Amino acid sequence: MGKRKNYSPEFKAKVAIEAIKGEKIISQIASEFGIHPVLVTKWKKQFLENSHKVFSAEGNKEKELQKTIDELYKQIGQLKVEKDFLSRKLGLL
Repeated sequence: MGKRKNYSPEFKAKVAIEAIKGEKIISQIASEFGIHPVLVTKWKKQFLENSHKVFSAEGNKEKELQKTIDELYKQIGQLKVEKDFLSRKLGLL
């Protein structure tokens, strides 16, 4: 049996938005993206049911998490610079 294909959230959103636009029929969208028409309908429904989350606390949590990640990367960079500086001063490099 074949392995199920996993699609990225970005891909699903792109397909759902195409379906929501209503410029093409579901079978055209499915053919264009190389997927089954049932998936187009399913992802459109999920997108519409969950679109409110963009404006909710869940959407903000993701932004806050990204801020925290960015700050941690900044701190890692600063610590690496300090470590390299101290290593050179102590003759470890």
